Amino acid sequence: MSLTANWSYPTAVRFGAGRISEIGDACAAAGIKNPLLITDRGLAEMEITAKTLDLLEAAGLGRAIFADVDPNPNEKNAAAGVQAFKDGGHDGVVAFGGGSGLDLGKLVAFLAGQTRPLWDFEDVGDYWTRADASAIAPIVAVPTTAGTGSEVGRASVITNSETEEKKIIFHPKFLPAVVICDPELTVGMPKFITAGTGLDAFAHCVEAFCSPHYHPMSQGMALEGMRLVKEYLPRAYDDGSDLEARAHMMSAAAMGATAFQKGLGAIHALSHPIGAIYHTHHGTTNAVCMPAVLQFNKPAITGVLTDAANYLGIAGGFDGFCAYVDALNTRLGVPKNLTDLGVTNPDIERIVAGALSDPSTGGNPVEMNTENTTALLKSLI
Repeated sequence: MSLTANWSYPTAVRFGAGRISEIGDACAAAGIKNPLLITDRGLAEMEITAKTLDLLEAAGLGRAIFADVDPNPNEKNAAAGVQAFKDGGHDGVVAFGGGSGLDLGKLVAFLAGQTRPLWDFEDVGDYWTRADASAIAPIVAVPTTAGTGSEVGRASVITNSETEEKKIIFHPKFLPAVVICDPELTVGMPKFITAGTGLDAFAHCVEAFCSPHYHPMSQGMALEGMRLVKEYLPRAYDDGSDLEARAHMMSAAAMGATAFQKGLGAIHALSHPIGAIYHTHHGTTNAVCMPAVLQFNKPAITGVLTDAANYLGIAGGFDGFCAYVDALNTRLGVPKNLTDLGVTNPDIERIVAGALSDPSTGGNPVEMNTENTTALLKSLI
């Protein structure tokens, strides 16, 4: 089976090994003549980034880069990125990297033409309508990990560095005009990043599948995304050069991010404040939280996870699914709890307050409150 394709859902996706070579054409398709490539500091000096800049330059598009992006990007990164975008007279963004580079890149393209401050566009009610949609610059997204799926998302997760809170900034035009999913770009990922990002994709699929909201298209996508992770994440972890496994994991990441239009839940509600306060890796934090959250939601999700277990070839229904998650975490070297993750003496009250105010709580199948969320968090320490 050929793992090369062009998809038009959820946006224009050029999928396949070696397709980064089409970056110039992708920019042209998006109407970009003077792009700013935005990535994180770690990727800035890597060969895949240099190669992409070479391709942009060869296409007559320059080689401008902005890489002042933290692992959990914040409003300071955004302001610096917007300034670089304006100073260079850029007309579009190539968002390049994992979740941090993709989220910050999309945000810069969004903010550069706006007159209102960043936090006016938080994903609350209809705040997104405050934006001047005509002033949003086009985006070409190039993921280099297989986890967040931000390349097919309509939002960015941005940390408020003053309050240490993660906020979701949303607008439909955050969705990139063109995506290049080239699994060759993920070959160099370290094992712990392969594990953490892959389990992020898995968490997206699991929470979307368990969300009580109605979205049958997302439901099907979440289920197949889980299967791809089950089949291919261990292979990608064991052999980073396994292009078939890397390709299927890129698909799973995009599927998870598309599926969670149906909703997320307590895994993300907890991992957002934990990550914002303690600067933990997002996907790994999700993986640490997942076993306890599954038990927390057991009264409401036993049936749906039994269905998932049957589809995935996991014996034992709900309990079998949970045992599989525990075994997968162990196989991939995921810390057993928050203490092992490096979060010692956490501020329980602050994390719980952050979790309950997070938009993800609305998709959790069991209603979260101060009492039960505190108990859940304590079980993770």
